[in-house]
Amino acid sequence: MILPPATLGMLGGGQLGRFFVMAAQEMGYRVVVLDPDRHSPAGRIANEHLAAAYDDPDALDRMAETCAAVTTEFENVPADSLAYLSKFVPVRPGAEAVAICQNRSAEKAFLKAHDFPHAPYADIRVEGDVAAAADHLFPGILKVARFGYDGKGQARVADRAGALAAFHHFGHEACVLEKQFMLDSEVSVVLARNEEGQVACFPMAENSHRHGILDVSVVPAPVPADLHAEARAIASGIAAHMDYVGTMAVEFFVVDGHLVVNEMAPRPHNSGHYTLDACAVSQYEQQVRALCGLPLGDGRADRAAVMVNLLGDLWYLRDPHHAHEPDWSRLLANPDLRLHLYGKHHPRPGRKMGHFTAVGADLDAVADAALAARRAVGIGEPVAHPPVRRG
Repeated sequence: MILPPATLGMLGGGQLGRFFVMAAQEMGYRVVVLDPDRHSPAGRIANEHLAAAYDDPDALDRMAETCAAVTTEFENVPADSLAYLSKFVPVRPGAEAVAICQNRSAEKAFLKAHDFPHAPYADIRVEGDVAAAADHLFPGILKVARFGYDGKGQARVADRAGALAAFHHFGHEACVLEKQFMLDSEVSVVLARNEEGQVACFPMAENSHRHGILDVSVVPAPVPADLHAEARAIASGIAAHMDYVGTMAVEFFVVDGHLVVNEMAPRPHNSGHYTLDACAVSQYEQQVRALCGLPLGDGRADRAAVMVNLLGDLWYLRDPHHAHEPDWSRLLANPDLRLHLYGKHHPRPGRKMGHFTAVGADLDAVADAALAARRAVGIGEPVAHPPVRRG
């Protein structure tokens, strides 16, 4: 076990890293954050902030010298940096697992090799791969293999001509062409796994998106009970086959009542923010526990929750040219709402600036409160309603 007051390392300084820093410091640890942004949310509250590139040799050596173990808050940290640090200190999750999750082609190959349900797909590396793609993949979605997130680097394509045009638009970067599904819903499971193989799953969330960015998460997901159990089993199996250590999320499509793995995130996840307010242990404390070799906490939720993202667009409702702080009194007037702001230096449209979570015993009442709060603050109606009355 790595015990307080040891120093832990975090690669990445965004909001997920910030919550990790807070959880670690509450448990008595020190944290060093490596992130090139001098105003990064996690760096601003860490015990030490190394404002350098993720592959900067001096910064990596500093982490190796001062940290008892290192983790990451997002999958696009260079796997080579994780591999280098692992020569000196435990790095969890390992470079191999992160490398799978940061490349869609590798991710699909992993799912296929281990018989996990996934969308039919084809790797697109050259123009000829588009011509060779099977007919049943159209209509489809072309996704860049690396660095796509929040809907970026993706294009819906009706046919080969559309796929070829999108491939050109993406600068001939390696891509994956996936068959497009008609979805019942989108859900996710966040879990933690430690080095001894202990797994703790949090309740499944049902997610809706706006412009490719997560908008609302509803917990527990209003889907049949057997899907909850199946999703936990699939997510746990994925973690085991990766020999994964840390917190991770597995996103699923529900298609004709069946689960299809969409992608994995080797870190805490936006859809797991609700664990801060609805669970005895958060996904961030689990990340600390897994990193430090501690027993995992119980992931059960003791209340229903609806999480709503707060994007930078809110800061420009009064004036499209100048940012103004939203009137948070409209949220904080409800004692069952929990507001979390990330301390980001500059709001901009589409940027995740914070979130709020409505909690309570009855999911319908919680969903109504979340809808009322988002209207009051000016977000508007969600693309898919969080109210969960379904028959």
